Amino acid sequence: MTRHPLYRNLFGFQREPFSIELKAEEIFTTPALSHFTERFEYCLRLGAIGLLTGEVGAGKSTALRFAASRLHPSQYYPLWITACAGSILETYRQLAAALDVETKSFSRAALIRIIRHAIYELVNKKIQPLLIIDEASLLRLDVFAELHTLCQFEADSKPHLPVILSGQNNLLDLLQYRSSLPLASRIVARSHLEGIDLEQMQLYLAHHLRIAGVKTQLFSEPAITAIQQASAGLLRKANHLARGALIAAANEKCQQVSAEHVRLAATELV
Repeated sequence: MTRHPLYRNLFGFQREPFSIELKAEEIFTTPALSHFTERFEYCLRLGAIGLLTGEVGAGKSTALRFAASRLHPSQYYPLWITACAGSILETYRQLAAALDVETKSFSRAALIRIIRHAIYELVNKKIQPLLIIDEASLLRLDVFAELHTLCQFEADSKPHLPVILSGQNNLLDLLQYRSSLPLASRIVARSHLEGIDLEQMQLYLAHHLRIAGVKTQLFSEPAITAIQQASAGLLRKANHLARGALIAAANEKCQQVSAEHVRLAATELV
């Protein structure tokens, strides 16, 4: 039988705390997440393009998953793509795969025809497709220059394919290039995720402890401050620090996490 780690036994966790394996309903809802979800739904209604930016670890992918989870599966068909530095053909092939269309074609015209046909089939079934491109800041400029053509249906009169672009802050710079303007001009809503403040961090830590089975606040106030400052409020790093600090506290048989435990956890991170 696999033994639970010491800190899980000591603190009484029912599951791994601060894990990325969360159900959508378990995601901590910050004001920024609510702000993004409203704009996500607005873009969907208009059939337009929305933009989500943020530092590494700010929770962009989680925000996308949360917003998409609110869509009824019988009415919406999210098409997920994780961007790469490949050509526009690679993006088209990723989209064809997301549409469950098998093709070995490397012809741009053929791929566009296949994609459009698949989108029309969804629309005719009263299902709204939605293209979500995560890590969009990795896309090449020639991809930005052509990507907007995927949104053009029936002389650009039918908003059949809304798009959400998500990436790091340099995504804004890429959209300022002249070749990117046809795509940028279609953006109707922007959201930006930043690190959470001290008050939100306290609520965030308590939320994750609770869904892991612990109702008491295990982190002292100085520890919470230390996590917020060391992570700059970025959720991914806060998770690593919180878990590491719990391990450090358990190793010392302490029932509460101190700022020193957070400092020890920070020495393990890059």
